[in-house]
Amino acid sequence: MFIIKYRKIFVTISAVLVSLSIISMCYFGLNFGIDFKGGSLLEVEYLTSRPDQNVVEDAIKSLDIGSVLVQPMGDNGFSLKARDITDEEKNSVLNVLGSDAVEKGFTSIGPSVGKELVRKSIICFILVSLGIIFWIAYSFRKVSKPVSSWKYGIIAIGSLVHDVIISAGVFVILSHFMGAEIDTLFVVAILTVLGLSVSDTIVVFDRIRENIRLNQGKPFDEIVGKSLNQVYIRSIATSSTVILALLSLIFFGPESTKMFSITLAIGMFFGTYSSIFLASPLLVMWNNIQKKK
Repeated sequence: MFIIKYRKIFVTISAVLVSLSIISMCYFGLNFGIDFKGGSLLEVEYLTSRPDQNVVEDAIKSLDIGSVLVQPMGDNGFSLKARDITDEEKNSVLNVLGSDAVEKGFTSIGPSVGKELVRKSIICFILVSLGIIFWIAYSFRKVSKPVSSWKYGIIAIGSLVHDVIISAGVFVILSHFMGAEIDTLFVVAILTVLGLSVSDTIVVFDRIRENIRLNQGKPFDEIVGKSLNQVYIRSIATSSTVILALLSLIFFGPESTKMFSITLAIGMFFGTYSSIFLASPLLVMWNNIQKKK
């Protein structure tokens, strides 16, 4: 298959994209939202029917209090997260929300919550990565030749890191030019990308494992190419349907979930790319290096 034939080109493209993403993160910096920096949390409830979220967001934009994250709460309420605001600014928010809006709670969010979230996210990512490596190594133990079973796990994790870095790099660029902030929805989007990406990669690896068993004696690169021929349409079709649904959220959904949908769509695109154009070529390249030793 042409993917294996031109594997160096696709791996180089991934390396360039990862490098550009790291450079963008270093140059523009990470624009953390109030979930990480701290701020104020205002909870309101409407006595009658709750207005559309877009209406509330547009009303708050008329105030000079910076970025505000508006999220539905319960049946008739909203939670509003913003920078530290004064009582006067809080009253201004309540005024623009209308007479039906009643304050249910007003608290300050400490930045320590964000630090704890980052720490736990890193620990979870490390533990999940180790779990994936061990699980794939165990599942592929019967096809440890010509590539050792644990190498499938290492490459799967490498592909996940590739997807996360590129998604974060694109988000940082959007954050710089569009004012988007890294919040809990961004973390959710990245974790979702990880789950979908590793699932897609394992589907490809499972086909390779099956074809190794059925085509013993044939060159490894030929087996990998044949396996990709059998699954790449399925991977692209599945991802395309998800991306189409996300595009509808980007263009027609509420403003509060737009960046979440964009991040998820970008992650899905590059997750599919890494499963087809990166993970399998890396297996072949690692095998070729191994044969030269």
